[in-house]
Amino acid sequence: MRNNRRSHGLWALTAPPAPETAPLTAETAADIVVIGGGYTGLSAALHLAEGGARVALLEASEIGFGGSGRNVGLVNAGMWLMPDALPDALRAPFGERLLEQLGRGPQTVFELIEKHDIECEVERAGTLHCAVGRKGLEEIEARAEQWQKRGAPVLVLNAEATHRKVGGGDYTGALLDNRAGTIQPLAYARGLARAALAMGARIFTQSEAIVAQHNGLRWRVGTESGSVEADWVVVATDAYGKGLWSEIRQEQIQLPYFNFATPSLPDDLRKSILPERQGVWDTREVLSSFRLDRSGRLVFGSVGALEGMGQSIHRAWAQRSLRKLFPGLRGVQFEAGWFGMIGMTSDNLPRLHKLDRNVIGFSGYNGRGIAPGTVFGSVLASYVLGQIAENDLPLPVTAVERRRFRVAQEAFYTAASQLFHLMDSRSDRLGNSVGTLSSQQYGTMPRSEYRCHRLHVCLTERTNE
Repeated sequence: MRNNRRSHGLWALTAPPAPETAPLTAETAADIVVIGGGYTGLSAALHLAEGGARVALLEASEIGFGGSGRNVGLVNAGMWLMPDALPDALRAPFGERLLEQLGRGPQTVFELIEKHDIECEVERAGTLHCAVGRKGLEEIEARAEQWQKRGAPVLVLNAEATHRKVGGGDYTGALLDNRAGTIQPLAYARGLARAALAMGARIFTQSEAIVAQHNGLRWRVGTESGSVEADWVVVATDAYGKGLWSEIRQEQIQLPYFNFATPSLPDDLRKSILPERQGVWDTREVLSSFRLDRSGRLVFGSVGALEGMGQSIHRAWAQRSLRKLFPGLRGVQFEAGWFGMIGMTSDNLPRLHKLDRNVIGFSGYNGRGIAPGTVFGSVLASYVLGQIAENDLPLPVTAVERRRFRVAQEAFYTAASQLFHLMDSRSDRLGNSVGTLSSQQYGTMPRSEYRCHRLHVCLTERTNE
């Protein structure tokens, strides 16, 4: 983390220091061993310790190393699926139960931040899901209607009101979710760790779990230089997992997502761009997101990896896109850039797995890790402590689903996102949207660019599957 500017970028530069931790170097005992130092694992460790359990957490790298320290920082409610789709996708009573718990997810996050005095630049002004075109407007109107009938404080803004909230762009509308907000994501992870330590949990970093054995009574989880003996194992490695129970990682397609951050904006731009400090993402097939940090830096991101040619391609596209959104940013450069991986399941829903006797974990957040990870960590703690039964969990227990052609699909998304941003830039210059080029333009387009265009169409189609 400290040696790679493209892993955690701005968040590593501005987060409070991580609490002091060290590798596991001896044999120890606990009631529960948690594997993974992201939101789910840290939330589980905190709530387990609050419940009186002896907890040892093993993190292969550093606190918040995976998606928890790299994401945009939008604290959203629910999942990607439409609210009405969840009861159909999950048998009763899980669909509505999951909606209820994740609908309250942002509130759970904010309450933890307040309770444990976590310094993470929390903003509770809501988020804006901005509509692109008529189709996008129809999407957010349907989503708003489905949340409103469940009593959620969401509303649809028209184009004019959206422009005032955003301070730019030509969106056709936006869904304002007043439950939501933004945080500094790495700072939040470190704050959860500090709170868990204060409650008596033990956290061992640079301590990859490499072997696990069950002696008929308890588990022994070993690292390179130590081991933990415990009754329960909570697996919270999600899309970054490897080694032990790595099948969780293998049932997800890793989708790369990058972010760039500007220097602190001048006062006049701070007052005009996102004046109320909502976080934003849009309805495009290959979406973009942006928000301000506490110091007035604009953080802008989209699908793609900042590796190889992707570094220059995505940077150039992001600069053009920002100038188009906010003409006042012409000439503004980026002071930080980083990327991470989103774990996508086949149906865009999270998973609950019992991986072995007394081994359990949630995974597959599909780009919605902050609130769900926090909530599910608390749920795991309640289950392991015997406070809730299996029938009270928000998801049914399912078997691990191995994804076919996973490696090929991941390579495709990385390459195709570069081609998409190349073609999107070209279409801006032509005054057309990519995917709707005329037959005359097809006929005059160089063969290499035609292939790029077809790959873009394929990317957007697959993204919608």
